[in-house]
Parts: sequence; C-alpha cells; structure tokens
Amino acid sequence: MVVATGAVLTTIGAPRPYADSRPLRIEQLQLDDPHEGEVLVEIEAAGICHSDLSVVNGDRVRPVPMLLGHEASGWVRAVGAHTPGLAPGDHVVLTFLPRCGECAACQTQGRIPCEPGSASNAAGELFSGGSRIHQGAQSIYHHLGVSVFSTFAVVDHRSLVKIPDDVPGDIAAVLGCAVLTGGGAVLNVAQPVPGDTVAVVGIGGVGLAAVLTALGLPDVEVMAIDPLVSKQQMALRVGAHAAMSPAEAIDAGVRATSVIECAGSAAAFETAVAVCAPGGLVAVTGLAAPTARASISPLELVAQAKTIIGSYLGSSVPALDIPRFISMWRAGKLPLEHLISDTVTLADINECMDQLTDGAVLRQVISFAPGN
Repeated sequence: MVVATGAVLTTIGAPRPYADSRPLRIEQLQLDDPHEGEVLVEIEAAGICHSDLSVVNGDRVRPVPMLLGHEASGWVRAVGAHTPGLAPGDHVVLTFLPRCGECAACQTQGRIPCEPGSASNAAGELFSGGSRIHQGAQSIYHHLGVSVFSTFAVVDHRSLVKIPDDVPGDIAAVLGCAVLTGGGAVLNVAQPVPGDTVAVVGIGGVGLAAVLTALGLPDVEVMAIDPLVSKQQMALRVGAHAAMSPAEAIDAGVRATSVIECAGSAAAFETAVAVCAPGGLVAVTGLAAPTARASISPLELVAQAKTIIGSYLGSSVPALDIPRFISMWRAGKLPLEHLISDTVTLADINECMDQLTDGAVLRQVISFAPGN
C-alpha cells in the first residue's frame, strides 16, 4: 500500500466561485499495490484540462467521490506481473484511454475509441475492474483510468507510454491529452498538405496544440478563431497567420480546407461548419455538454461536399503518436512551451478551475517535482 495526497471531487455542480465552494478537497488516500498488468507511478506533472472542469461543473456526469486528473507525466516506481516494456525508473506519459488492442474499435487505428477501455472509464474503474484508491473503508473512483491530481497513481500498463528521460515533465504531461487531441486531429484526421489552410476554432490548450502542430507542417496556412482577443493574440504570437473572432471569420467569408473545432460548444461547431471550404473537412474534438444541440444546413453539406468527422483523443494511438510529437518538439517544429500558461501546486486546484471557466488560461500544469 502507498499513501498519496490527491484532489478528490466530492460534489458535482457546486456553485462558483470554486475557490469558495471548494468541490475538490485535498485528501490523504491509500493506494493498493499494483495488480497484475498494473503500474505504480509517481506523478511528476499534471495538466488541468477542460474535461476535468466538465466533471466539476456537471457537464459530464461521473460517479463520486472521484480522484480527478487525466493528463500527466511521471516515473514508474513499481510494477505488477505482466507489464511488458515497463520497469521501475522508467519515464512515462499517462494517457486517459487504454487500448486493449483486440476489440473491433482498436482495429480502426485510433478512429474509434477502445470499447472495453471506454467502458471502464465510464464506470470510474481501472481496465481490469474495480478501484485501487481508498480513503479508509471507502473506495474512490478513478478518473479516466489514471486519476493524476495526486502524488501517486496506480494505472493499467496500457495507460502508459514510455518516453526518454530528458523530456521535461511539463512538456511530457501535455502530450497526454492536449497534444494528442489537438495535434492528433491535425495529423491523423485533417492531414493537411502544402497549400492547405487550417482553421482552429477555440484556442484553449487543445486548440493551441492544434495551431502549433499545423504550423510545424510545410507550407500550411493557419488561422485561429476565438471570441477572446487575448486568445487571438496568443495564437498570433506563436505564429498563426491570422486570428479573429467567430463573427469576423464568418463576415470575412473565411474558407478553410480543414477546420479543427476545439471549444466543445454548439456555437463553435456551427462556426466550424460555416468557415469550412467546399470539399473541406471539419474535425470535431471539443466535448460539448450532452444537452448541446447545433443547427446546420444539410443542403450545405450536400451542395458543398463538406465532411464532418468526430475525433476523440485526436484519433490517436498514443504509443505511436507520442513519439511522433516528441520528435517534432526536438526538431523545433512543435514549441510546446507555449501551451503552458502557469505552473501551480495541487493546493491551487479550485482556483485553477475558476480561471479555466473564465477562459483566462491555456494549460495550467501542477508541478509535483518528485525527481528521478
């Protein structure tokens, strides 16, 4: 058994400001030793994502109490039996969708999320079933199989990708969700070629990752669309060729070869379809509320031959795509440092959720600094 300190969500839909209502409580927890196929990881750094906020505010209902967090890096400290390729001391990225490699969905090379992996995530359990997190006699649910707002995590080995030791912890952390989702949608779904235009709607952490990834490709024009001037300016600072509000983009008659929707709202989806060029593609990565509904013209889709495709986790296979993104980062083609707006502590978690709700940040990264 390992004692950990983590941020446990006890109340869904608590009133704002979260700094006052404090839905996330910093608690002492007990973690089981890793079972067969599982690994104990000491968390190094964890990104705070809108998907975490969606659980806090009730947009995505999960069982509670739950130890939140799904984007992180860390160091392997112990392994159970049958954890191929992993050993104590390994540097890893934690990814929130384990892939069994055997179901029909896994045969689509990232196009469709793993069926048993998705089922265990929805249940708040590890891949092999049940919880490894406890507070006294009470079991605590896992968030997306990893629960990384914690000093330690017990995860299935299929939720880990081994990486080189010299990749900084904060860079490694954002690879696990923001880069896989935004960058993956560019490389795996849009697949722009020289001369194409890529528009990104919604410049949060995922959206800026999409912008940076597209900018790393040869002769691709990149534009950013976001209602906040601060986000437009951020996109321009990292090299976007144009940035504007949704209304400005529609009024200007923007027509992009590929559009990556990263905001997770009906309005953003409608904007993405509107600015897509005839024959173009819209990749939808944002997780809108289950009740959200959008209005688009079926005639427009037919007459202009537009394609709309959903892209969960950037249609990525983490074991293949994370090394690909690390190579781009090493070559200077993917400056992921621009994604990280703040480095915070676990104690700041509720205040960070307020800032994320207000759209004031990109990726806040919790530093645990465990060392190697």
